[in-house]
Amino acid sequence: MKKLQEELSHLKSVERPSISRQIAEARDKGDLSENAEYDAAKDAQGLLELKISKMEELVASARLIDESKLDISKVSVLCKVRIKNISNKAEMSYILVAENEADLKSGKISVSSPIGKGLLGKRVGEVAGIQTPGGIIKFEVLDIALYH
Repeated sequence: MKKLQEELSHLKSVERPSISRQIAEARDKGDLSENAEYDAAKDAQGLLELKISKMEELVASARLIDESKLDISKVSVLCKVRIKNISNKAEMSYILVAENEADLKSGKISVSSPIGKGLLGKRVGEVAGIQTPGGIIKFEVLDIALYH
């Protein structure tokens, strides 16, 4: 939450004034009908305002989770879960996060993704059958830990 609030503050206090200056500089260069610099700055302003609006909505609707109340005896949000593919014995670890925080490169998958949904509520030793485009894949839950 703190990171989101800091980024939102940066967008409002640094990025927004910067784009306003770019628009003013482009406007000072004359005819706006053929001024590509002005058009680009206005487009950037529109994208920035959209990003600010979405982040404000995200911050306003965010729910904070008390980590001390998380039950890690079963897979839930903010858990790091180590699983094994039953068929090929490959092991992998994922961190289950909210949809907007998902980043497969860093091992964070959404609780609303097929794997995330299939793992929710499972305990160590249980097997989750997860529907994929190639058929059902079975994963055994090997370990559950709280993600920090």
